[in-house]
Amino acid sequence: MTERTPRLSRLRRMVPEARAGRPAETRGGRSRRRGAQPKVVALGGGMGLSASLAALRRITGDLTAVVTVADDGGSSGRLRDELGVLPPGDLRKALAALCGDDDWGQTWARVIQHRFQSQGDLHDHAVGNLLIVALWEQLGDHVQALDLVGKLLGAHGRVLPMSAVPLELQALVKGHDPERPEEVDTVRGQATVALTPGEVQSVHLVPHDPPSVPEAVAAVLDADWVVLGPGSWFSSVIPHLLVPELLDALTETKARRVLSLNLAPQPGETEGFSPQRHLEVLGRHAPKLALDVVLADEAAVPDRDSLTEAAKRLGAAVELAPVARTDGSSRHDPELLAAAYDRIFRMHGRIGPWR
Repeated sequence: MTERTPRLSRLRRMVPEARAGRPAETRGGRSRRRGAQPKVVALGGGMGLSASLAALRRITGDLTAVVTVADDGGSSGRLRDELGVLPPGDLRKALAALCGDDDWGQTWARVIQHRFQSQGDLHDHAVGNLLIVALWEQLGDHVQALDLVGKLLGAHGRVLPMSAVPLELQALVKGHDPERPEEVDTVRGQATVALTPGEVQSVHLVPHDPPSVPEAVAAVLDADWVVLGPGSWFSSVIPHLLVPELLDALTETKARRVLSLNLAPQPGETEGFSPQRHLEVLGRHAPKLALDVVLADEAAVPDRDSLTEAAKRLGAAVELAPVARTDGSSRHDPELLAAAYDRIFRMHGRIGPWR
């Protein structure tokens, strides 16, 4: 028996308590019969997770985002360095993505995303970052504070950090120094890893055994579907697999697991990666994790057979669907992505009571 197994057992016993503490407003803002909609947990960070949440909130009111907390750049990095808090930026983006399309939701989404422009210390700080950190200091509870912000915004879901402590992302990178293309260096910090000109070999977190947030583990264990990605592969997607209790929950949950691939490689971090290589890298970091479905945009898959084989090694089927915006950018269209998720939930799981 591994050291993590009894720890996950303790967290599993905490699931009813964590679920009971979930406010009604974070379950779609209305009471409803249990099982009326699929319970979905989405993991990631940054704009990739935001795209997934903007799609998922269109098809379920029982939605939880579990967000990476390794950001060390920009406003988040400054607040983290000065106050020793979790970086709030990716949490803020997730909350904004869960705002409704009505005037209230869109107004608050713009407000929390607003950045100050000045010649002083407030320059480039996001309003939402300051609000989240202020509530953390007032309430002394990460989860309670995020739930309160979600209530204020009328968010269509709940946002949780993946770990209870700020994390540092470190990577082994080949050719980080262009003058030494064959050497492998340790690169520290999410912002630096994301922009490295070298080839990322692997990533790990410091501390190496970070504590999970019990509510995040509870959400994964209680879900019908878990969605991983899209997003920055090494700095937003894979870090969730490096939190031991969260990985154990992802491995043991009865939920179906879907991996949503990016529309294009990310300059620096995954430059030149094929879709199947993304799967291979994920498999190396979490060899015991099985998937059920891999979702990709048809136009972004030049070699379907290779992707199918890579997905099979993870236990997954491949679903190809048009999910990209039509403006030529490498961004997901929320309506098209929602349609793809909805079809996957119906075709690859039992036909749930929500249908």
